[in-house]
Amino acid sequence: MAYPMYEVDWSVLPPEQNRRFNPAFNIATIKQVVNEAIERVAPVSVRMPTPTRLRDLIRQIRAARTAAEERSVVNKECAYIRSTFREEDSVWRCRNIAKLLYIHMLGYPAHFGQLECLKLIASPRFTDKRVGYLGAMLLLDERQDVHLLITNCLKNDLNSNTQFVVGLALCTLGAIASPEMARDLASEVERLIKSPNAYIKKKAALCAFRIIRRVPDLMEMFLPATRSLLTEKNHGVLITGVTLITEMCENSPDTLNHFKKIVPNLVRILKNLILAGYSPEHDVSGVSDPFLQVKILRLLRILGKNDAEASEAMNDILAQVATNTETSKNVGNTILYETVLSIMDIKSESSLRVLAINILGRFLLNNDKNIRYVALNTLLRTVHVDTSAVQRHRTTILECLKDPDVSIRRRAMELSFALVNGQNIRSMMKELLTFLERSDPEFKAHCSSAMVLAAERYAPSNKWHLDTLFRVFLKAGNYLRDDTVSSTIQIVSSAPMERQAYASMRLWTALERSAISGDATEKQPLVQVAAWTIGEYGDLLVSEASNAISMVDEDGFDDFTRPSEEYVIDIYQKLLWSTQLSITTKEYLLLSLAKLSTRFTTQPSQDKIRVIIDTFGSHIHIELQQRGVELSQLYRQHAHLRPALLERMPALEAPGPAGRDDDQEPPSSPTSLPASPTRPLPDQDALLDLIIGSDSLTNGDVEHQPTQAAPTNNNTSSNDILDLLSGLDLSSPAPAPAVSVANNNAAPPAPASLLLDGLFTAHQSEQIAQELPSVVALDKNGLRITLDVQRAAGGDAALTMRASNSTASTLTDFLFQAAVPRTFRLDMMSPSATVLPPQGEITQVLKVNNPTRSALRLRIRVSYNVDGNPVLEQAEVNNFPADLFN
Repeated sequence: MAYPMYEVDWSVLPPEQNRRFNPAFNIATIKQVVNEAIERVAPVSVRMPTPTRLRDLIRQIRAARTAAEERSVVNKECAYIRSTFREEDSVWRCRNIAKLLYIHMLGYPAHFGQLECLKLIASPRFTDKRVGYLGAMLLLDERQDVHLLITNCLKNDLNSNTQFVVGLALCTLGAIASPEMARDLASEVERLIKSPNAYIKKKAALCAFRIIRRVPDLMEMFLPATRSLLTEKNHGVLITGVTLITEMCENSPDTLNHFKKIVPNLVRILKNLILAGYSPEHDVSGVSDPFLQVKILRLLRILGKNDAEASEAMNDILAQVATNTETSKNVGNTILYETVLSIMDIKSESSLRVLAINILGRFLLNNDKNIRYVALNTLLRTVHVDTSAVQRHRTTILECLKDPDVSIRRRAMELSFALVNGQNIRSMMKELLTFLERSDPEFKAHCSSAMVLAAERYAPSNKWHLDTLFRVFLKAGNYLRDDTVSSTIQIVSSAPMERQAYASMRLWTALERSAISGDATEKQPLVQVAAWTIGEYGDLLVSEASNAISMVDEDGFDDFTRPSEEYVIDIYQKLLWSTQLSITTKEYLLLSLAKLSTRFTTQPSQDKIRVIIDTFGSHIHIELQQRGVELSQLYRQHAHLRPALLERMPALEAPGPAGRDDDQEPPSSPTSLPASPTRPLPDQDALLDLIIGSDSLTNGDVEHQPTQAAPTNNNTSSNDILDLLSGLDLSSPAPAPAVSVANNNAAPPAPASLLLDGLFTAHQSEQIAQELPSVVALDKNGLRITLDVQRAAGGDAALTMRASNSTASTLTDFLFQAAVPRTFRLDMMSPSATVLPPQGEITQVLKVNNPTRSALRLRIRVSYNVDGNPVLEQAEVNNFPADLFN
């Protein structure tokens, strides 16, 4: 209905009074107009009390001096808001909800305002809808029954003629959509993506992004409308379209293959952004729309991963971005960082990878700590792709070890160990020793263990190896892990006599200085190793022949003076009388002193040692007291047995798997390894008795662990072993049924055994006589395992297991197990890692002894996790060369 005769008069009215008839002009609007008029003209005594404004409430709360005063203000305002909610037609509902949302943000309960939010959403006024939808996003979730009532309001507003109302509904749907609500309204969102309005289109794309993340099954519905988003010129629509496509590609391999066709379109858009002139609308610090560039680079990285054709199409544009982006501003550095990640993830050219690593090298010189940290973190993730290119920036990385920021120092330390190799081991160790000396306590344990492992792996000479170990002991102090002590003792015991004498002299010098300066308490691992070494080779320490042994270390220092026997005993006594040394260290010293009684020759030395040992017969600690009593008996009733019992120990064998204090692993150093599982009690099955009780149910030559009580359900281990052996013919006419099994059950060996790999390899390299063709043991799901076969002297064979990963996923907790028939003996060395990255490799050495010269048959089991899912593969290998043991 219209009133044409009053058209002129109506048109001249002010906007707030020009109320023409329209469908929204209903009873609720009339009541609101009347209430506003009453507020303007009614006397003060008739008016309703005006509620506090939001800004005034904020001032009152901020002015509160105590928490109790703040609660009083909030409780008073909440009581007033509840009273106004009881009125059906409250004029101030919008203001009250706004205050209630602020109260909710402070952490106070505001659930009583949920229904009022629905009333505001149903209001025809945009200001009411805006606050109502904001309240719904903050106060509602799937656990609330009110959540179900909002679906119909959303559907109505999604069909509104006002774009801002549609935008409000789309934002709210994306924020609070439940699976049921998403399925009900997905078709409306899909329709709005095709809208000609750019504002609605970008809001709908973002809403679809949240719906797909909530309900991945709805992805196919949005596929047809999504590709058209990339043809838009509006940057807002473009960035939301790229975001939506990225989410789809990350969640579905099929969708990823579908969108690989758009790589040329993305390259064209990115090229236009780089070459476009100045655009005030999209310019950020001289860069054209960096947000869109970053989103496109991230999508290109996903589309080009493990795809040579797609990678080839984007190589040129990545090179242009890397060379043309301004680096003086943080915006340009952001784009360069995303470019580097894309280059490293796709199948890019080698020159392009070098360019990317050089960009990270420039980042290391930036004054911004965040940029330096990002560069170190990225180099750490990509060092396996092109190690030689990263080596060029080794000096800059080592400089980062001196950075005052602890996070940068940690990343620089891990990256430094990743760069250690046989060519730079000497220079890198000097820098790392300097870092170890001044580093914080939290770094010392991790750094010292990694240095010990790196020195063992890349040591250029045995003397350098010992010197480096002793320097680590001096600088790391008590932060060294226990397995380092036992491993160092094993290395010294296995060395030639000249090296043993050299080690005893070096360690004596360090022990003497620690005892005199009083800092032996801070270097107890060093004291333990020195005590064991001097106790075993004390005769070489005080002998005149020691003068002929060169004491010049790798740095050219020679500070050794041959001690007398009495002086050595005095130093021992000083340490044993110390109240700060641990009981374990004193046990080392006491037993070492007893051994010196058979190494030293003078009678005064013998008498002095006996007096010191006798004093421990009444020690307060029971373990030391027992040792003192037993050693004293060797001087009295059993004096004739003392030289034989305390004679020099033979070379120690490789220590077995030992636990680590933590499971962190530096990417450069050998993998940190957990403890080996406890051996279960024998089962009643005779075969299992031999398997479980066999000494070779380990990773090689290890110490026997004491038998512990069996768990309640001990059939699991037995079944696993039978599964591994199933299919092998165990019916050979041997005199006693025995099965030799080697495995890495649930954990690879500890770093202590890794320290010995170099020693074993050195001996094996002399025995290997001929290399035979490799055998493919398993090739399935992108995992390929081959066995490099080598014939050794004495009827042995060496198998080198090589596991390669051709998939795009990283295989974690990689575990390789093997079993042989009973006529064989199988020993497994330490694996090189337990994490198999894409295009990476894990190696492990297996030594097989075959006294009967029969054909070798091997049953393997491989377990790993890929994307959180456990995988188990088994295979039998029986195609080894027939003349392997001939």
